[in-house]
Amino acid sequence: MKMKILGLCFFSIAAASCNSAPQQENHVLEVTSFNIKTTASELEFNKLDTEIEESFTSKQPGYIRRQSGVDDQGRYVVLVYWKSLADAKASMDKFMADASVATYANMIEGSTMKMSRFTINDEFTASISTFTEVMTFKTKEGTNTEVFNKVNDRVGPEFSEKQTGFLQRITGKNDAGEQVALAYWDTKAHSDAVINDFMNAAVAKKFMGMMDQSSIDMVRYQSLTSLKNVTLSNKDKVVALLNSFNTGDQTPVSYINPNKYIQHNLGVADGLQGFGELMQHAPEGGFKANVVRAFQDGDYVFAQTEYDFFGPKAAFDIFRFENGLIVEHWDNLLEVQKPNPSGHTQFDGTTALSDLDKTEDNKAVVRAFIEDVLLGHQMDKVASYINPQEYVQHNPAVADGLEGFGAAMKYFAENGLVMEYDNLHMVLGQGNFVLSVSEGKFGKGDHTAYYDLFRLEDGLIVEHWDVISTIPAKSDWKNTNGKF
Repeated sequence: MKMKILGLCFFSIAAASCNSAPQQENHVLEVTSFNIKTTASELEFNKLDTEIEESFTSKQPGYIRRQSGVDDQGRYVVLVYWKSLADAKASMDKFMADASVATYANMIEGSTMKMSRFTINDEFTASISTFTEVMTFKTKEGTNTEVFNKVNDRVGPEFSEKQTGFLQRITGKNDAGEQVALAYWDTKAHSDAVINDFMNAAVAKKFMGMMDQSSIDMVRYQSLTSLKNVTLSNKDKVVALLNSFNTGDQTPVSYINPNKYIQHNLGVADGLQGFGELMQHAPEGGFKANVVRAFQDGDYVFAQTEYDFFGPKAAFDIFRFENGLIVEHWDNLLEVQKPNPSGHTQFDGTTALSDLDKTEDNKAVVRAFIEDVLLGHQMDKVASYINPQEYVQHNPAVADGLEGFGAAMKYFAENGLVMEYDNLHMVLGQGNFVLSVSEGKFGKGDHTAYYDLFRLEDGLIVEHWDVISTIPAKSDWKNTNGKF
């Protein structure tokens, strides 16, 4: 599949428009890509994006046109055409300081943002396009520019211009030696249909051989204006419900099924009535919630939240949906602690979501780690699951790295303490984040619930957050559903 996508990438940048646009004076193409925060609503962001174009970007000097889109991995792309580099820079400077765009800007995951500008001399003509491919890249070191350009020019007439649905390509370059190529299509289906044929074209193979493969950054995206079925996701509903603690908005309560709400917080009565009773007993000023991370796995949504809930709490919440309504809830809470020996808190660290295509693989890694190491006590396998060079630890008592993990285990053993995992109840994930829910014993042997959130890179665990909480005696339960 990767080869197919790569082939399409190369096809896209090489393709020439079947309706070649007349040459024009040099303009500037600004290419910005990013992910939005996991706690941001895609529906709300898309609405704000339209407002930004209408009320801000299109009003700036030198503006020509703007297009936004999102790919199937949740990566956004914003393309803006400007008359000059000075116009592009002035707009960005104003954007960063303008209060009217603050809400939109705050929804962007800053660590994922990439922006480049390129000089172009193609005039945009593909007004009916709904699907776009954008690639930035460098040619191989030592590549003759004249030869590269000639091969590029050949690919269009010999292959691209003959394909159904292909509309236009726009190319450019910048002073950093980076090149850009956009391919505009009427539909994604037409773009997908020619992948295999292009991979077998002789001119394509020659063209591909001239590119520095490690420099390629490719996004294939559907324009936001063509996305008609974006609705409020289950994750958005959960974030809205938790944020309603701060706002007092009653609307998100309607996301809970009034006839079926199974509660696993043992301090809260079952059903929507139990939820209402909890809210009625809130202290003066009410409860507060800061949702730090939120993820969706099928009918499940899990969130990491910093609460003011009868005092500062670190928490994980899990919600299960049926037919768009919340029907079940689990959680684990712990008092907020001081930073750990490595200076990390229970909440800081990476928040950027990635690798959506690796969700099931990453869940399998975490499941195997829990089963082999924490349940099976096969400590010799730790390095098979945890990156030995990078392991950021957010447990309040444990330092970074495998050394910190080993030191914690040694301390427990020397002091007659236990950290035992007896049962693995649930593994949920989205992309590079995976949450496991386990049952066991902790400290002096207290019956304990373990909620562990892991971040993975290249199949290994590189970051860990947790909430470890004692399960109360059954005589103190306010419902009969159990912790798990």
